[in-house]
Amino acid sequence: MKKIEAIIKPFKLDDVREALQELGLAGMTVTEVKGFGRQKGHTELYRGAEYVVDFLPKLKLEVVVSDEMADRAIEAIEQAARTGKIGDGKIFVGSVERVIRIRTGEEGDEAV
Repeated sequence: MKKIEAIIKPFKLDDVREALQELGLAGMTVTEVKGFGRQKGHTELYRGAEYVVDFLPKLKLEVVVSDEMADRAIEAIEQAARTGKIGDGKIFVGSVERVIRIRTGEEGDEAV
């Protein structure tokens, strides 16, 4: 199994969720996060004073999928989250050794 973590722009969440649901993905975890990459933040004006926003608001999406579904899920996230502008985000993929559903004790693909 693979764990896919995607950092995306907040307004792209619905597009990404719909794309993953079309693949039959059962669930996901979304966390509000802040960070920066090459974008390096930006300056804003508030009550006449200019200040630097170092950490930009993003969403971190986490899903665990079977090895067979991983490439399709990654492609769906990539296409749905892309705006073509700087700050679109990143996708990280790692292996998952074991998954257990707490309620039933099921393991593996059945637990996802």
